Amino acid sequence: MSQLNLKQLNEKQREAVEWFDTPLLVFAGAGSGKTRTIVYKAAYALDKNLVKQNQILLVTFTNKAAEEMRKRVNYLTGQTLPHVGTFHSLAAKILRRDGSKLGIKQDFLIYDQQDQLSLIKEILKELNYDYRQIKPRSVGYNISVAKQEMLTAADYGKLARSYQQEIIAKIYQEYEKRLQQFGALDFDDLLMKVVDLLKTKTEILEKYQNLFKYVFVDEYQDTNTVQYQLTKLLAQGHKNLCVVGDVAQSIYRWRGANYRNILKLKDDFPDLKEIRLERNYRSSQTILDAAEQVIKNNTSHPTLSLWTDKDSGEKIGLIEASSPRDEAKKILEEVYKWKQKGKKWNEIAILYRTNAQSRVLEEALVREGIPYILVGGIKFYERAEIKDVLAYLRLVFNQQDGVSRKRLEKIGKRRLKRLEEKLVNFDYRKYKVNEILMMIYETTGYLEKYNKEDKEDLARLENLRELEALAMEYERLDEFLENVALVQAEYYAGEMSKNKEALTLMTLHAAKGLEFSIVFIVGMEEGLFPHSRSMLDQEELEEERRLCYVGITRAKEKLYLSYAKQRLVYGSYTSNERSRFIDEIDPDLLESQGISQESFNNKSKQVQKIDDDVFEAFLEGEIDIDRLLE
Repeated sequence: MSQLNLKQLNEKQREAVEWFDTPLLVFAGAGSGKTRTIVYKAAYALDKNLVKQNQILLVTFTNKAAEEMRKRVNYLTGQTLPHVGTFHSLAAKILRRDGSKLGIKQDFLIYDQQDQLSLIKEILKELNYDYRQIKPRSVGYNISVAKQEMLTAADYGKLARSYQQEIIAKIYQEYEKRLQQFGALDFDDLLMKVVDLLKTKTEILEKYQNLFKYVFVDEYQDTNTVQYQLTKLLAQGHKNLCVVGDVAQSIYRWRGANYRNILKLKDDFPDLKEIRLERNYRSSQTILDAAEQVIKNNTSHPTLSLWTDKDSGEKIGLIEASSPRDEAKKILEEVYKWKQKGKKWNEIAILYRTNAQSRVLEEALVREGIPYILVGGIKFYERAEIKDVLAYLRLVFNQQDGVSRKRLEKIGKRRLKRLEEKLVNFDYRKYKVNEILMMIYETTGYLEKYNKEDKEDLARLENLRELEALAMEYERLDEFLENVALVQAEYYAGEMSKNKEALTLMTLHAAKGLEFSIVFIVGMEEGLFPHSRSMLDQEELEEERRLCYVGITRAKEKLYLSYAKQRLVYGSYTSNERSRFIDEIDPDLLESQGISQESFNNKSKQVQKIDDDVFEAFLEGEIDIDRLLE
C-alpha cells in the first residue's frame, strides 16, 4: 500500500516532485529537505506509473546515502529500485556487462587507493626514482586528476610542462601497462572507461539510454568532469533528468569537483526547468541571515536566500581569545552552560579548518573529562608523523628505549644513526624541549620526508608545527613526555568507557551533511580560515567562503565563532587579524562573549551604513571625515 502523501511537502518541494515535462535542476539550500524531495520524486514517478522500477537510475556519492534513499522509496511505494548507487558502482556494473567491447575482461579486479599506492611504489623503485623527490601519493593524486579529466598517459605526457610532470607521465604510462597486465582497474578507471565505452560504442549507449528512462543525481555540485560526462550521456536519450544540488555547498574542488557543472546544464539542456528550495527546516533565521551575508560575497556563482518559519533565535556568539589554549578554555565554558541547560554532549560540535587544530581542543576535553569523538581524522597523538617525532624525543630521553628504536629503524636507519652519533655528546637536560626538537630535525633531516607541494604532506607539517607549539610550553623534556603519556592514557580510558554520548570534533569538510544544536567554528583568523593558501587565489578564496557557509548552516539553535589574537606559526607567536568571514556578518547578529567593546566595535566601524544626508554634507564640505565615520 502506498505511503506517498504530497501534503507532507511544501509548495516548492511539491512542484519539484510533480515536474516531469522537461529536465529539472533543483537548487536545494542547506536544510531545505532535498533528500526528501528527490526520494518523493522517484516514488511519485512509480506511483503514477510514469516509469517501471528498473527504469529509474538514482546516483549519489556514498553507499550509505544510496541505501537510505532505496529504503525510503521502498517504504513510500512498496517497490524496490534496482539501480540506486554511486557513480563508481554504476560504472562497475556496466563494465562487467559490456566492458568486453573495450577489451576489459568480465572478472577484472578493482584496485583501491592502497593497491594503487603499492603499485606506484614498486614502479618508482624499478625506475630508480627517489621517494624524497617523487612522492608516491603525489603521483597517485596526479594520475587520479588526469583520469577525472579523461586524460590518458599519452595525453598527460603531451601536456607535461615541468620535469616533475614528465616523470609522472612516464610512471603513469608504466602504471597503465601494469594494470592491464594484472587485469585490474582503479577507481578512476571505472568512470573513465565507462565514458569511453559509451562514447565509442553507439549501440551500448543507446541500450542504457533506453533502459534508464529517468536519471536522478544528488549532490550535483560535487561532480567532476568525468561524472558530468557520464550523466550527460545517459540522460540525453529521454532527456528526463533531475539533478539536485547547491553551489554554495561545493567544497571539494581539491578532489576534482566543479560546481560549474550545474551552470553548464542550461547549455546542454536548453529547456531546463529550475526550482529553488529556500525554506530551511534546520536553523534559526539569525543563523541563516549570517550564512547568506557571508556567501553573497562570492561573485562567481548564484546563491540562495534561505528562510524559516522559526523564530530569529539567539545571536551568534563571538569569542575572542588571547591564545589557542585560552580559546579552548572559553569554548568549554560555553559548552558547560549548554550542558547545564539540558543539552546532551552529542548535540554539540566543534568545527575547525585543519586537523592540527584538534590538539589543544582534545587536551582540554581530556583534562575536563568530557567524552568526545573525533570524526574523519586520527587523534592527534596517534598520527604517524607525531608518533615518529615522539619516538625520537623518547630516544633522546632514554637511549635504552627499544620500542622507540624499533619504530625509528623502520622510518630510516641512516637518520637513526646520525641521531645516535649526535647523542654521544648531547645532554638533553641543558636544553628546552623545542630546542631538542630543532636538533632532531636538523640532525635526522626528518622534515625532508615531506613535500610542501603535496597537500597531504602539508597537513602533516601543520601537525608537526602544532607539536612545536606544545613543546614551547615546556622547559624540561621529562615533563613534556609525561604530559603526552597522561593525555594518551586518558584517550584510551575514554575509549574503554564506551560512552556513546559524546561531543563531536571534526573538520569543516567532514561536517558537510550533518547538523547539531550547538556549533562552534574555531580558529576564525586570516591565514587559518580563510587558509593562507587561498589568500592570493580568488577561486580558492571563494571555496573557503563556501566552506564557512557549510559550517554556519550546520547549527540549529546556537552558533559561536571564535578566534585567537596570537597563534604559534613557524616557531614564533604572531598576531592575527580575525577572519574576514566574521566581518562579513552584520554586527547586529553578533553578541560578545567576554570581548572588549573596542574589539567588538571594530567591525561596526568598518561596515556601518552612512546616512544619505550625512554623506551629502560631507561632499558639500560641511563636515569632516571623522564626523562622517562616527
